[in-house]
Amino acid sequence: MRLSITFALASLTCIASCHTIFVQFGVEGTTYPVSHGIRDPTYDGPIQDVTAQYIACNGGGQQATAPSSDIINVKAGDTVQATWRHTLTSTAATDSVYVVDPSHKGPTLAYLKKVTDATTATGPGSGWFKVQESGLNTATGKWATEDLIANKGVQNIVIPPCLEDGQYLLRPELIALHAAASKGGAQFYMECAQINVSGGTGTANPATATDPGILINIYDNPTSYTIPGPAPFTCGAGGDSTTPVVEPEVSAPPVSVAPPHSTFVTSAKPKASTVKAPLKSTGTGAHAPVHT
Repeated sequence: MRLSITFALASLTCIASCHTIFVQFGVEGTTYPVSHGIRDPTYDGPIQDVTAQYIACNGGGQQATAPSSDIINVKAGDTVQATWRHTLTSTAATDSVYVVDPSHKGPTLAYLKKVTDATTATGPGSGWFKVQESGLNTATGKWATEDLIANKGVQNIVIPPCLEDGQYLLRPELIALHAAASKGGAQFYMECAQINVSGGTGTANPATATDPGILINIYDNPTSYTIPGPAPFTCGAGGDSTTPVVEPEVSAPPVSVAPPHSTFVTSAKPKASTVKAPLKSTGTGAHAPVHT
């Protein structure tokens, strides 16, 4: 009974105060302006239908994503930073949630997809492969999202050094499990950054598959957790993938990038600057998953 009450209260509270957006990209000491090179939506809500085409790069329903003409140069092997905020305009001084509500416990993940032109490529379809994951640390009982909050919203992602040069979509992702005791209750948060990778030591271009794992009652204090999706792609001794992994195709047609709008004032998209600034956060982010 107590667990049911906790679950209900968490769900009601989050209707008004939760959600999050990947808003800013950094690489090797440089952080770019908010929304630079990122397909950000105007609304900070989740995708909950795992079969929807919008689970690739967001933008479903009222969450129209704004196109970006910017592509960020990244070297293979670099550690990049995806910064998460409650809304596009949240700051520590103006928003008590700031990163994501603490009730949104769950894993962090990141995927890449090689494309011909990152500014026009649509997200749905095959080609996605996982490059980062963190879940439940069974030693401490903390979830990756809790570590993310402690790291001021910075998710660190290593770009595999053996990747084939070219343009990619990078999809950082959070999965909130506070309502995941019911089918369709897990909340997926993701946006896509547009990057150009160069300087790789190999020519790996992995294939793609899936492994759900999103139906769980976190209020039962689980002692283990299986992170959804395939195992992260790794570079082998010869510079290529040791085990290609696959993510499923979606049946919906490719999504058209919609123009931005400002239905939600709290998530209004600021005009991006072209001025670069040094990263202020150098934390390591969530790097202690334990999965069985």
